[in-house]
Amino acid sequence: MKNIAIQGIQGSNHHIVAKNYYGEKIQLNECLSFDILADKLLNSSSEEAVMAIENTIAGSIIPNYALIDKHNLHISGEYYLPIHHHLMALPNQSIEDIKEVCSHPMALLQCKEFFKKYPSIKLVEGVDTSAVAKTISEKKLKGVAAIAPKIAADIFGLEIIEDEIQTIKNNETRFVILQIEKPNNGIDKINKASIRFELDHKRGSLATILNVMSDCKLNLTKIQSLPIIDTPWKYAFFVDITFTTYEDYAKAKSVLEIMANNFKILGEYKNGRL
Repeated sequence: MKNIAIQGIQGSNHHIVAKNYYGEKIQLNECLSFDILADKLLNSSSEEAVMAIENTIAGSIIPNYALIDKHNLHISGEYYLPIHHHLMALPNQSIEDIKEVCSHPMALLQCKEFFKKYPSIKLVEGVDTSAVAKTISEKKLKGVAAIAPKIAADIFGLEIIEDEIQTIKNNETRFVILQIEKPNNGIDKINKASIRFELDHKRGSLATILNVMSDCKLNLTKIQSLPIIDTPWKYAFFVDITFTTYEDYAKAKSVLEIMANNFKILGEYKNGRL
């Protein structure tokens, strides 16, 4: 059994991704923060980890880019998960019985419109969606509900009060699969890469890099800038690119290594959208 680190506990979206990506025969290493998740990889408590990196509504999870870069973690794969939020509580309660709803801040934000219909319900931020469901179950908290994936209700014996309460129905989160060692992904299976680089403060420096990618037939699917610590007003760029042939990517990579500063490959893997 592989030991897989996830943010949150069983019943969370990270748990769903781990189960879908690896299958049922895994051992979960539950982490209540992404920093702890990275530590589990660094101290070899887990072989691999599942980490959310961006959401179609909320955008990039900036601190996670910094964690991957700081600890030299390798991306070996990715997984896109449609996000479904359900309101759940102890059995035999209705929405009128609920006085307080607790969940992860992102889940509360993504269900904001639903709760406008219930102004008397107090919204409270929690550390994890599924952890709240577990607390409600263990402490038998009546009048308190959680926003969590449906699997959490099954695991902790809660009842779904309202289905699909998220404001935007086609919401997805992208997760990356992480490990310490550089993955041995075969060239024939690689059609996406995540890279990081820095640029000098010169006019057109970023445009030049982007032109190289275009000339080499690479498709830029994501670009994210992060401040470089201790270097005011200088930024590192995190870029995701897809390609049809590895030769095109290899050509671009050789040029970018020369043109960009502190060029780093964060991962070469299979596009999870295909």
